Amino acid sequence: MNITSAFFAMCAMLLSLQTAASAYTVGPRPFYLIDQMDEGELKQKLQSCKDKPIKKQEFSIGHRGAPAQFPEHTKESYIAAARMGAGVLECDVAFTKDKELVCRHSQSDLHTTTNVLAKPELAKKCTIPFLPANPETGEKAKVECRTSDFTLVEFKTLRGKMDGANPYATTPEEYMKGTPNWRTDWYSGTGTLMTHAESIELFQTLGVKMIPELKKPVVNMPFNGFSQKDYAQKLIDEYRDAGVSASDVFVQSFRLEDILFWIESNPEFGKQAVFLDARMYENPSWRPSLKNMVQLRKQGIRYIAPPLFALLTEERNQIVPSQYTKFAKSADLNVITWTLERSGNISNGGGWYFQTVKNSIHHEGDVFEVLHVLAQDVGVKGIFSDWPATTTYYANCFDM
Repeated sequence: MNITSAFFAMCAMLLSLQTAASAYTVGPRPFYLIDQMDEGELKQKLQSCKDKPIKKQEFSIGHRGAPAQFPEHTKESYIAAARMGAGVLECDVAFTKDKELVCRHSQSDLHTTTNVLAKPELAKKCTIPFLPANPETGEKAKVECRTSDFTLVEFKTLRGKMDGANPYATTPEEYMKGTPNWRTDWYSGTGTLMTHAESIELFQTLGVKMIPELKKPVVNMPFNGFSQKDYAQKLIDEYRDAGVSASDVFVQSFRLEDILFWIESNPEFGKQAVFLDARMYENPSWRPSLKNMVQLRKQGIRYIAPPLFALLTEERNQIVPSQYTKFAKSADLNVITWTLERSGNISNGGGWYFQTVKNSIHHEGDVFEVLHVLAQDVGVKGIFSDWPATTTYYANCFDM
């Protein structure tokens, strides 16, 4: 190789490195949050990383993509999350009338997350076709459109929209205009719905790991001969068919039975299956204990994922790990949590996701204070976020 060739080869290499370093961007939000923080070591540390090249972070999980601004579970939402450096993306998995797997947060949310009500021929097939609100009695509008109401071909004609509805609407058009005021319709002009298999292909292209959730059916199972085990197995089979390594997949479910099925029947996938823990809010009398955490570990579960409030409490005006956290760690369970930046502005105490630390939430910058405790004191392996840029920036700053 002559000097000229060597020079151009070096330039190409430097350009490649520069492109890789600039492939991810976090935009203005992390810096907006940092500006709101109280003065202290954490703020200084985060400020010191402002010029640090952004790298993809597996600690940062795109919850339904980036649904704070993009229609959830759409191609556009997933790509946005990946561009923010999320190293893991989520497809919640439901099924259609012809038993095909698709990405939807719920089997019964098409009326709030898609434009199905703008398609009269499809809308009349909904489990509960649109019934207008009654302004005189105050009765709210009623409608329920399920993925299982439609074939895959019909499903693919829909467009994703921002999740929301106007419950007092008297027309379908009014009903669809219900985006929460802390989100935006700016990016909802397109919303490409995806099958589970298509999400796998896209995630492979984006170079991210995958964390699908098997959604609890709202129909009686078996459905047209499709059993719960068939459903759980089909999810796994679509990863195998795509040649995805089990180490790149974290299958999830709120149903303990699904987790145990994967552990027994698909152990290579089951060993990092994630039990989504809802016990603390589904059963008001439930309390965590070391015994019930150890029991989960004995059943082969290695990952547990409660809502973030379950992991935190307050002591002497400080946010600290909860008793739940201590029991989970003592039982050698890896912890993932959800969902950051899903509450809108949190200066009023943070709402449902921050309920155990609401006295410590005073302004928007406290997102980073919570994130810091979850990362450093709780030791979570990953955090779901509706706007992954914030979590990516944090993980990038602390070299996680």
